[in-house]
Amino acid sequence: MQEARSEAHVTSAARDETKPGLLTGSLIEALGAFFIVLAGFGVTMLNPQGGFGPGFAFGLAFLVVIAAFGRLSGGYFNPALTLGLAMAGKTPWRAVLPFIVAQTVGALAAASFFWLIFTTHPQEIQIAGLFSTAANGYAENSANAFPLASILLVEVVATALLTAVVLGSTGRLASRAAAPFAIGLSYAVLLTALAPLDNGGLNPARSLAAAVFAEPLALQQVWLFWVAPLLGALIAGLLYRSVELGQRVSAEKTHDDGGARDDVEPDTHPAAPAVAGSAVAAAASHHEGHNAPAKRDGETGTDEARTFFEDSSPEDPAQPNGNDNDDNDAGQTRHSQG
Repeated sequence: MQEARSEAHVTSAARDETKPGLLTGSLIEALGAFFIVLAGFGVTMLNPQGGFGPGFAFGLAFLVVIAAFGRLSGGYFNPALTLGLAMAGKTPWRAVLPFIVAQTVGALAAASFFWLIFTTHPQEIQIAGLFSTAANGYAENSANAFPLASILLVEVVATALLTAVVLGSTGRLASRAAAPFAIGLSYAVLLTALAPLDNGGLNPARSLAAAVFAEPLALQQVWLFWVAPLLGALIAGLLYRSVELGQRVSAEKTHDDGGARDDVEPDTHPAAPAVAGSAVAAAASHHEGHNAPAKRDGETGTDEARTFFEDSSPEDPAQPNGNDNDDNDAGQTRHSQG
């Protein structure tokens, strides 16, 4: 058991030495945001029919970049998701600001690329009008004139749902192969649902990129499409963290109760004091080893959002427990024989 734990620590240390740094992760976030906005804006601005096209262009592009680059960063190419992942304890807080800046720069670069293409067209193009078709808005800038309060509510709820899907799809028991599809398709469906309301936000960097080159009203209203998604992601991340901590406390309490029973039971059997002490020591050692990683994670933050997509197989959390259970069973057998 000690050898297995030593090997696990060596493997973890090797991963820490080879994982991408903050600069590399930020560059990947910028590249991913660039690709998503490039694909989404291309379909939105050059496809006046609308329909399912824009939402699914954003969603499929999101799917692709998560599958390709998710293991290299962990911010998932959206300022709201980065904040939600950090609140849930899956992305280090020190990476939040660099990732958000990188995502915004990447989105603005994609919008600037389209602006450059449009300005070189031989015919006169209403560039601001084209970008307005991709911009988000409320009231008179909404496709169906929905007021600020309505748009605020739907953006908060929709972003919270998207963040919940991301957190659930990248949990410890989730499928690595299915996660990009669950996330990308959820993003596509939510954007398609929001399109008649506010043209589909859910991504502050994408909203700002369109507003900068659109009609002036879009830039005046873009604050809402930062505040609402960030708030929704924070709520989802906080709820996820609360549930996870509750489950951890419950598991630790159950383990403590089991250890207390093991501590009391041998006192009624005076023939085996040495075995009782051994069992209690084993339980205490297991309890300490089980809690130590969680304590360190809580103190320094984790990088689960990135490591979830690593090629190497995740460690099996049940293996150490199985070995410990075997040790406990052996101790109980010796106790009964004594």
